[in-house]
Amino acid sequence: MKIKVRFDNGEARIRYELPPEEVVESAAARLRPILLKSDDCFHMKALAALGYFCRISPRDAECVRAARAEWRARVNPSTREEAGYWVMVADTATGEDRDLDARRLAMAWIYGDVVHHDRERRQEGDAFALLDRFRAAVPLLAWAMVGTIELLNCIRALQRDGLLQLRQEVFDERVALQATVWEESAELFFAPVGAEPPSLAIAPMPEGWLPLDKTTDLSLFQHSLGGQLLNTEGPSVTDLPSPDGIEAAAHRARRLEA
Repeated sequence: MKIKVRFDNGEARIRYELPPEEVVESAAARLRPILLKSDDCFHMKALAALGYFCRISPRDAECVRAARAEWRARVNPSTREEAGYWVMVADTATGEDRDLDARRLAMAWIYGDVVHHDRERRQEGDAFALLDRFRAAVPLLAWAMVGTIELLNCIRALQRDGLLQLRQEVFDERVALQATVWEESAELFFAPVGAEPPSLAIAPMPEGWLPLDKTTDLSLFQHSLGGQLLNTEGPSVTDLPSPDGIEAAAHRARRLEA
């Protein structure tokens, strides 16, 4: 996050440059189980486990203790001063005053604006602007991501040195797609509505299922609202009509009924 201050005709102007909200929301969704105490992969639980395995190595054990102290200070500070800053607002009509530190503002955004399940956090942050909550969440999530990467690198080093004996698939398992457009070979079948579905992946297709190939009569797949469900001319096998097309067909059907 970049913060710039300039003076315009004697007035101080503060400019914040924050990453796109969609990017931060994605980070919040991925980090949520690492931030949540009740989840198995809560960051402090992982550090506690590492502390146990590193008990025979004083140098590594000290690194784990330092990491625990830093995480606690950055992610779960005990006072608003430790949180770095706090925001104060007042209602001039009612005289009501509210203040919230950066950590609680950040949690209000993560668990109120993004996850939408923690009613108390959402209500706690309601008196403050969405920008206040988002601005507090950005540095917290960024630091938590860096801390998580450091933790992973520490685990890899301990695995390499023999202090950990984790299964190799823990490190090799794919956790993100490199591409979201791909092709794969397949066999396609179709059956009338209500036909018995396959029971197992390797079981033969039940009675009534027929292979779908270039000889299939595509008129069988006419959509009830108009339009062809299967398109053999384009690159996609399943080309559904657009929402506008469906709405237009439904409108024509209502006019015919009238």
